[in-house]
Amino acid sequence: MDDSKFWPQGVTRCKPGAFIAWMVVCLGLLGWAGLSAFLCIFKGLNQTNMNDYFAFGVWIVVDLAIIALGAGAFFTGFMTYVLRRDELKNIINAAVIIGFICYSGAILMLGIDIGQPARGWFGFWHANVHSMLTEVMFCITTYLIVLIVEFIPLILENRQINKVPDLAFFAHHLHRIMIVFAATGTFLSFFHQGSLGGMFGVLYARPFAYRAGIVIWPWTFFLFILSAIASGPSFTTLIVMLTEKVSGRKLTTHKVKMLMGKISAYLLSFYLVLKIADTLYWANVTLPKMGVTFGDLYAGGPYGTYLVWLELGLFGVVPALLLLQRRVRESYGLMALAMVLNCCGAVMNRFVFTIQPLAIPVLPFEKFVGYLPSWQEWGISAGVIAYGLIVFSLAYRYLPVFPQEVELNKG
Repeated sequence: MDDSKFWPQGVTRCKPGAFIAWMVVCLGLLGWAGLSAFLCIFKGLNQTNMNDYFAFGVWIVVDLAIIALGAGAFFTGFMTYVLRRDELKNIINAAVIIGFICYSGAILMLGIDIGQPARGWFGFWHANVHSMLTEVMFCITTYLIVLIVEFIPLILENRQINKVPDLAFFAHHLHRIMIVFAATGTFLSFFHQGSLGGMFGVLYARPFAYRAGIVIWPWTFFLFILSAIASGPSFTTLIVMLTEKVSGRKLTTHKVKMLMGKISAYLLSFYLVLKIADTLYWANVTLPKMGVTFGDLYAGGPYGTYLVWLELGLFGVVPALLLLQRRVRESYGLMALAMVLNCCGAVMNRFVFTIQPLAIPVLPFEKFVGYLPSWQEWGISAGVIAYGLIVFSLAYRYLPVFPQEVELNKG
């Protein structure tokens, strides 16, 4: 089966047999996810290890993590179309695809998490105007629509689809107004990233999560935005670098990757200054006012102070210091390592805010508890990853994702 006529002009791809084998592996993970979803929908959420303590489970951790890592789409779009950093046009397509995967994957996972996905529209029709999650739901959904609009021109540039004059004309003119969608996406994503953090920061009954702030916005509102835009560009670049290693082809110049690394370095450093200041203020001022100490929140259970050192140290300060150095960014391997640590920091931050506040007792008769996801929960999480691999693999094979690919691989 020769599908080369569908490849972008002037490129080569792996043989169909190898590609099909790769798809079978991904589909196998999707099968695991499908079985898990079936059990959770038709038998109920008792298939999970969530309970009265842990109403948030691994799904929400993965959901918040991929939404944060998907921030590379809106921030790269903002840098490309609004701030006019033209060199980023060589990676913006990949950022949009990754953003589309992250946001659509998050919504698919939430469909299982609510237990009755057929009633998902209730949140729009019977909106709780007093809940931050209402704004999050609206922004995530509308931003996904923006990402679809940004993805459509790339799909229409497929070698065979582009031969249809009307579709080629539509794709060309849609590209010309992309700045409107980039600006809209930035606005929407900023607000929902912030509200996801703000939701935890106002939980005054949970001292671990509660934070002071400005008027109605806790510090976590702003910190979630900063951590997302610091890790998003790194995640996008990592996916591109991984694709280069797997395909054996150069997709963008290293200069473009270095710029993404530099952007991550400055944003991560700014975030860490504020995050460390917030942590110190919380530990020394906020908690004593609530009648507890920093040590009280780590007095038992499986979630110890080592998580603080992991999040702020190994996954925070270390990658920031590495990415700030030009010689590190010039090294393919060292920059990739620093970006992996950066992304792990964003995931760790979401884990800490989602799981740890629920593990700590807040009433006299409660105790420290732990949580371990069931295989059904892991299956659905793996399904989102498999879904992402399938979408990105198909896009790379059949769409002109990387404008520099042909030039960089001549000869």
